Amino acid sequence: MESLLAATSLPAFAFSPSSLSSSPHVVRALAGAATAPRAVCCAAAKDSILYALEHDEMFNSAEVIQWESGKSINSIAAAQGIRIRRRCRPRYPSEGSGADKAVPRNILEQIIWDKEVEVSQRKAKKPLQKVIESSQHAPPARDFVGALAAARRRNGAPALIAEVKKASPSKGVLRADFNPVEIAQSYEKNGAACLSILTDEKHFQGSFENLENVRNSGVKCPLLCKEFVIDIWQIYYARSKGADAILLIAGVLPDLDIKYMLRICKNLGMTALIEVHDERELDRVLKIDGVQLIGINNRSLETFKVDISNTKMLLEKCGDIIREKGILVVGESGLFTPEDVAYAQNAGVSAILVGESLVKQENPGQAIAGLYGKELLH
Repeated sequence: MESLLAATSLPAFAFSPSSLSSSPHVVRALAGAATAPRAVCCAAAKDSILYALEHDEMFNSAEVIQWESGKSINSIAAAQGIRIRRRCRPRYPSEGSGADKAVPRNILEQIIWDKEVEVSQRKAKKPLQKVIESSQHAPPARDFVGALAAARRRNGAPALIAEVKKASPSKGVLRADFNPVEIAQSYEKNGAACLSILTDEKHFQGSFENLENVRNSGVKCPLLCKEFVIDIWQIYYARSKGADAILLIAGVLPDLDIKYMLRICKNLGMTALIEVHDERELDRVLKIDGVQLIGINNRSLETFKVDISNTKMLLEKCGDIIREKGILVVGESGLFTPEDVAYAQNAGVSAILVGESLVKQENPGQAIAGLYGKELLH
């Protein structure tokens, strides 16, 4: 799992984004000493990267120690309840044969295995250092959480993250005449607080070009890059294309990955929407410092079945902790009517993320009033 390995072998990013560009040889040296850096750290100067590593809670986390002692990445993840296996194969699973042909256990695992191949190929064409440099030239990140909070106060209803989405693995093509910029502009005009742009190509027919085009179109809403993130490369790439926020899925990423990626997001001025599906995932995320936004998905990404009561059930169990921490909750999936929105609001959500029920309508932006039972102020 590259992102977990990165947390041990590329720690300089977490302390200063510029440290890689100024001292790449230091990072490479650390990468080559991943299994025995602690002894080296002991006499390090206080202003050095090695000293920072020695005193950094991520570097000294249980996951890193387990990995250094030879425990597999999948074993570390499984101990946290993560059922998605990571393959790190050089080609798509369906391209193998015999013993080499892997069989994913569910839709999400298939997506993640395909994403590993895609990211590997993308990194070969544009290495991480180049993507980091591109991210530094992107327009400043906009306040995603602030936009949601303001819209909620303005309308007295959960803020809307409207999703620009062409297709899904379970429903196929949702909109044949798909123009992401026109849809985004229509959403904004009709009161969406933020937009979610699908960037996965293989399973959702999205693209990072759609994200970039929407950002360059004059749309002022903050943009969430809706991607299956498995590697820090994707975060920097999303920022370089204009993303203000990124999706992190707790059912895919171990705690250490989430902590590390949150640190990168903070350095980039981005918001992380951390998505959970069940109580164990929510408990894990609530133990992590720095979380601002949690999405509760009513759709199982393993079976793609939807149960709208999932959000209410989880908030009944953990709502007090969420409120104490000042975390905003986003309800996701299965929201089609004003009654659904009211149900989510009464459950305690601050925002909702809606795609299918809007994008399938003749005018997606005008469909927002039908979803809420009223026109939204913007």
